[in-house]
Amino acid sequence: MSKKYYVVWKGAKTGVFEQWNDVKNYTQGRPDAQYMGFPSKAEAEAAFASTYTKALTKRSMSKSSSTKPAASAAYVKTDSVNSASAAKQSADINIYCDGACSPNPGKSGTGMAVYKQQQLVELWYGLYEPMGTNNTAELNGMLAAFKYAQAHIQQGKTVQVLSDSKYSIDCITKWAKGWQAKGWTRGKGEEIKNLEVIKQCFSLYQALKSHLIISHVKGHSNNEGNELSDRMAVLARMKSTKGFVQYTDTLDIKAILAMPSG
Repeated sequence: MSKKYYVVWKGAKTGVFEQWNDVKNYTQGRPDAQYMGFPSKAEAEAAFASTYTKALTKRSMSKSSSTKPAASAAYVKTDSVNSASAAKQSADINIYCDGACSPNPGKSGTGMAVYKQQQLVELWYGLYEPMGTNNTAELNGMLAAFKYAQAHIQQGKTVQVLSDSKYSIDCITKWAKGWQAKGWTRGKGEEIKNLEVIKQCFSLYQALKSHLIISHVKGHSNNEGNELSDRMAVLARMKSTKGFVQYTDTLDIKAILAMPSG
């Protein structure tokens, strides 16, 4: 694997770093953290001399002159039930979902970015919990994405849901079936955290999975859809938005990326 360099613009310590563990230590648990990876030290130093927003916009624009989230190499497909669908480079609809929580446990919110025909068409935010966790916020995002996907799948569309939460993906696509078989407990009757939302997600997943692709995208890796859903999750937390509502301001990607990140 090629060596990477990391820039931290906002964190307990800022600068250019060579170790990812340093970046995690300086940014973990900070809702305003701003950081990014670069393939060379020169690029990292140039980016640090500028701003996070400019670096993020430049990265987004360099990937494509138009928004093509599903064609980006920034995500890796992990758990698709339908191998024919998994072979596709894109679905009819791509839904990015994310959660934000500060502190953890603490105030949490969920965000979602929807792409159709490889273009951003909608942003959603809400599901605020005054005492949530990162995991509950991420699972709420999966559930919201499945609910959104349901109507479109019924119209014959294929839908891809992309999340940076491996925990949420594994809960629904790997572990839930076994938990259900054990009466919704873990081994030796151990309690399952976030059980109610997991049950709802799994039920919908079972109904939709033949037309649904579940994919993992690396968080804070400058993937536009993931970054936008992150901004919506933070917005939900900051505004204490309990419902799940559509973002009605102009879909100005550059301006939205400049909003607080989680």
